[in-house]
Amino acid sequence: MPTSDPPPSAPTPLDRLVAACRSRIERVAPDQVQAAVAAGAVLIDIRSTRQRRALGIVPGSIWYHRNVLEWRCEPGGAYEDPAVARAGGHVIVMCQHGFQSSLAAATLRDLGLAHAGDLVDGFEGWLAAGQPVEPYDDAAHLLQGSDGAAIRDY
Repeated sequence: MPTSDPPPSAPTPLDRLVAACRSRIERVAPDQVQAAVAAGAVLIDIRSTRQRRALGIVPGSIWYHRNVLEWRCEPGGAYEDPAVARAGGHVIVMCQHGFQSSLAAATLRDLGLAHAGDLVDGFEGWLAAGQPVEPYDDAAHLLQGSDGAAIRDY
């Protein structure tokens, strides 16, 4: 007797939320990041410290805990990272799998970052595409943000 696949399940509320967020952000493939950064975009890593220590760092990315992302990116805000300000709204958010970053990028759009987007498939997609990764180093990667915006991990 032939077996058949079960019918597809209906999208969950979370599936619908992610889809809605993705419909209004720019999604950037791993092989497009270098050109975007060369044109002035900033790649922001929102993965946990544990993930970064275990799996590595994307060279040139800046990092924030997810819970401070909006404060570090608010246009003209008191805590805005100078690198984000210089990017003029061109930010690419990266998480581990590419879902949390979609939600975060949509929130940044709501804050006024007109070109906020995320990395398709997150850090896993970056690795799968054979893009460069460097080992985590406390001395080099403990600080959040860029130049004058660095704050210690907490």
